[in-house]
Amino acid sequence: MNTKEEKYFKKLGVRIKELREARNLDQKTFAFDCELGRTQLHMIENGKTNPRLLTLMKIANALEISVSKLLDLE
Repeated sequence: MNTKEEKYFKKLGVRIKELREARNLDQKTFAFDCELGRTQLHMIENGKTNPRLLTLMKIANALEISVSKLLDLE
């Protein structure tokens, strides 16, 4: 990953974490709701991985928002 990509994934992770915390969900519960492993969610929230589209769809669905809204990092 280049620096621009790293910054984007970090911002995405922060956004997911903020949205999760706004719903008062702990990481373990939210990962279960998304059908993801807690470690995978941790990596995403910390910007350490490039999540696949299916993973983003699961996260958006659990947050009851669209993928486009999830990715709106402006």
